[in-house]
Amino acid sequence: MIKKTLYFGNPAYLSLRNSQLVLNFPDAKGLDEQSGRNTIPIEDIGVVILDHKQLTLTHALIEKLLANNCAIVTCDSSHMPQGLMMPLSGNSVQRERFTNQISASVPLRKQLWQQTIRAKIKNQAAILESLPRDINTENMHFWASKVTSGDGENHEARAAAYYWANIFEIPGFKRGREEAPPNNLLNYGYAILRAVVARSLVASGLLPTLGIHHHNRYNAYCLADDIMEPYRPFVDKVVLNIMNAGIDYTRLGKEVKWHLLSIPQVDVMINWKRSPLMVAVSQTTASLYSCFEGSSRKILYPQLIDAYGAT
Repeated sequence: MIKKTLYFGNPAYLSLRNSQLVLNFPDAKGLDEQSGRNTIPIEDIGVVILDHKQLTLTHALIEKLLANNCAIVTCDSSHMPQGLMMPLSGNSVQRERFTNQISASVPLRKQLWQQTIRAKIKNQAAILESLPRDINTENMHFWASKVTSGDGENHEARAAAYYWANIFEIPGFKRGREEAPPNNLLNYGYAILRAVVARSLVASGLLPTLGIHHHNRYNAYCLADDIMEPYRPFVDKVVLNIMNAGIDYTRLGKEVKWHLLSIPQVDVMINWKRSPLMVAVSQTTASLYSCFEGSSRKILYPQLIDAYGAT
């Protein structure tokens, strides 16, 4: 079942009753028999995004959300995702899985990173090929084929430079957290994607902190940042769709956020089957554990589906 992504951008009091999230909007009327109230089953929720200073959550609700492996994202005063709360334990054989992950050899980690970067570059190439412009992607496919164990020659950076120089018809566009729009949309979308991936890693019994490539000592989600790489182009595609629809992308308005919040539900192709992104991520993280366990040597990553359903 596809889990819901809930966004709260208005004052509200969120509590728990009978395994249901109870919403109480002070300014709303007539949602049910109790003025301004509504309920959502906890088991249906995958991600909760909190984007208002006047939001109150009871501890009982937070406990229940985390117990059901829900990712809770908090936003700052500029409405950008800032924090991520995750459960400490999400699998019944946690210790065994942690041990296998921590014991993974350096060669295995490098091979997994090789697969990750190849998948990422191929999906970036697919994005460029889907644009209504004649963009040469032979170099992208060449770089993908030449990625070695650990990507020692840094083909990821070469592909990224070419990709960002061609994806948007914006003169002098630079990709960066503090750069001009549509970087604001990309940052927001990647934060949602990161929460989805971190949630799935925990459900697979893995430590999101211990990456296969990223190793920043201050980053609590290094593994999530690794595994989300081939999924980033799916966020880029949503951003392109927003821009092509003529929506004002210079600010994170209501319509823009509505599109970005659909990221967990976008269609991808994984293991030769069409699947919502959130479900595909769970297949990816499960296959990653199989690699750590030794029963497999391949991570399942998605392929990008273009507007006509081809890959």
